[in-house]
Amino acid sequence: MGNTWITRAETGSDVPAVRDILLAAFPTALEADLVDALRADPDAWIEGLSLVAADEAGRPVGYALLTRCHIGAVPALCLGPCAVLPERQRTGAGTAAVRAALAAARSLGEHHVVVLGHPSYYPRFGFSRASEHGIGVTIDVPDEALMALGLDAGRPLPGGTVRYAAPFGI
Repeated sequence: MGNTWITRAETGSDVPAVRDILLAAFPTALEADLVDALRADPDAWIEGLSLVAADEAGRPVGYALLTRCHIGAVPALCLGPCAVLPERQRTGAGTAAVRAALAAARSLGEHHVVVLGHPSYYPRFGFSRASEHGIGVTIDVPDEALMALGLDAGRPLPGGTVRYAAPFGI
């Protein structure tokens, strides 16, 4: 298995493969169903910010999604779900998908990203503890699990409460 990943925006023909990745990577269908609901939400979905990492044959094996959220009143992006087929985990496919998603967000002129995730994984992309920037959520989560990233050094992260897209149910 090579570790060179082709990253690209999801296409319509990738939707079943993305669902398969999410179903394989998580213990329930919750994340796969969430992505389907986000795709159907015009307030959340941003074309070009659903990224796959594909293998040498072009088959998607990794996935990263950015959707619209707000930090207070400021538009931002929420990273997740992110997933990799179990047999391709720890090969760089997830890292490639996340880096491609963040690069796509920058190219679209986005400025802020939040993620609720593993505190030892996301700092490699520049994420830091959101509470250090005055950012919080309305649910009880470990402080170190909510992280934020500024995509533009000229725009500091805003403080406030994260408002997720409706399909998150938060």
